[in-house]
Amino acid sequence: MLKTPLLTDRHVADFDRDGCVVVPAGFDGSDMERIEGWANELAALPETPGRHWVFHEESLKDGETDLINRIEYISPFHDGFKVLTDNLKAPVAQLFGEAVVLFKEKINFKMAGGDGFKPHQDSQAGWWDYADFFITVMVCIDEATLDNGCLKMAPGHHKRGLIREWEPLTEQDMAGMELVPCPTRPGDLVFFDSYAPHGSEPNMSDTTRRLYFAT
Repeated sequence: MLKTPLLTDRHVADFDRDGCVVVPAGFDGSDMERIEGWANELAALPETPGRHWVFHEESLKDGETDLINRIEYISPFHDGFKVLTDNLKAPVAQLFGEAVVLFKEKINFKMAGGDGFKPHQDSQAGWWDYADFFITVMVCIDEATLDNGCLKMAPGHHKRGLIREWEPLTEQDMAGMELVPCPTRPGDLVFFDSYAPHGSEPNMSDTTRRLYFAT
């Protein structure tokens, strides 16, 4: 149903060097029509205990409007996202050099008025209880721009290992570190390792910026 994106030797080398790599047009337009349709279906599902997890936030624009912040634990309850996670395992396995299993997944919706994410490393959230290394692949669903809070990455700093546990990175931690904007279009992929610092700004535009993440 979906094509399986594969990485080149250059992608793998760039990932090893920077801790992240952008792969433009990993999925084509027809694939993205399916994936966007699945995201729309997911957002319309009732919030039922024991199924997918829906998180909310208040709009930064008016402090009142209820927004979907993110939805997690998706593929066990949606056949389309099960297909997507299965198709993403092959390129991630290229980076690991071995077979992979899905650890977690989510869509960050970042609707108009949605908050950003302070600079952090994914492994800071107690992931060491499960494994010592993870790779996340991001699939861009809506165009992500500077205005609506695209992903920002700090290339090369994954080699420092875990900088801080359980908390976002401080200004002192960020000294000498530059978060580089990573604007993406629908179908673009971004791979990054669990020690790569990253974050994003709030979305004060009038557009939604949905990004799917599978770890």
